[in-house]
Amino acid sequence: MTVRLTQYAHGGGCACKIPPGELEDMVRDLLGTGPSDVELLVGLDNGDDAAAVRLDGDTAILSTTDFFTPVVDDAYDWGRIAAANALSDIYAMGGTPLLAVNLLGWPRGVLPTELAKEVLRGGLAVAGEARCHLAGGHSIDDPEPKYGLAVTGTAHPDRLLRNDSAAAGLPISLTKPLGVGVLNNRHKQTGEVFAHAVASMAALNRDAAAAAVAAGLRAATDVTGFGLLGHLHKLARASGVTAVVSAADMPYLDGAVSSAREGFVSGGTKRNLDWVRPHLDPGTADELTLLLLADAQTSGGLLVAGEIPGAPVVGELIPAVDGITVQVR
Repeated sequence: MTVRLTQYAHGGGCACKIPPGELEDMVRDLLGTGPSDVELLVGLDNGDDAAAVRLDGDTAILSTTDFFTPVVDDAYDWGRIAAANALSDIYAMGGTPLLAVNLLGWPRGVLPTELAKEVLRGGLAVAGEARCHLAGGHSIDDPEPKYGLAVTGTAHPDRLLRNDSAAAGLPISLTKPLGVGVLNNRHKQTGEVFAHAVASMAALNRDAAAAAVAAGLRAATDVTGFGLLGHLHKLARASGVTAVVSAADMPYLDGAVSSAREGFVSGGTKRNLDWVRPHLDPGTADELTLLLLADAQTSGGLLVAGEIPGAPVVGELIPAVDGITVQVR
């Protein structure tokens, strides 16, 4: 039996996130409390990719979780993509993942358990590639299939990649091409399979993160459900700078631009652009270009303040322009 998993969910991948504006309103006043003898290095304040606490002088513990509805129809590939996406939060902080646990929602009686096993097998394969233990987890009976991981990792507390540590004068590098959002939306609507998009989403951000840390860089974030514009807006806002991006230098997956032109743009992408628009100087960019820059990515690359080998430079950071966090040129 051929099962199209994407047809069992209202959204897909990171495009099913709660819109960024709504999310910020929801958590704005939720400042956690903790033991006074443990230093919280990164918490809720700037919406960074993972939380971090100092364990000792050389070790910070990182913690994150990420899960979503099916982004592709193939169960094994969905598991791989969801695992790579969750692990990316640790890499985006400059860390090394050590331990993960599964988070699974499954519509029992609707979808066969053999497919759930394939999802878990895909997650295990990518965790193994990351040399991260994947041990146990939690599952529930859910009307929609959902899968992801909760991940614990470590980093040196003085070498974290943070979204509040960018400085004017640095270039902006991007480690994966954009466009998986429109290709995933096309896949959901038509059943067309884009193997190169699957390969991009399942690829780990491990080597890029290691290169950034080795180069002494200090600021980064990954590009997921809020799109490049959304995540860059958060980084620029937290760091007190303005980001200038070059539309002409932006890399896209094959077929992404034409698919956007044909209308395969998700609602999540449109909400991303609406959220950033009040803080955006679009320059001469047309609406299609802005939508591609706001495309809701699933397991996208890292946005790094600085240069790393093999990653194209897509812009630069400049001193803050009043009321503008991102300019497009």
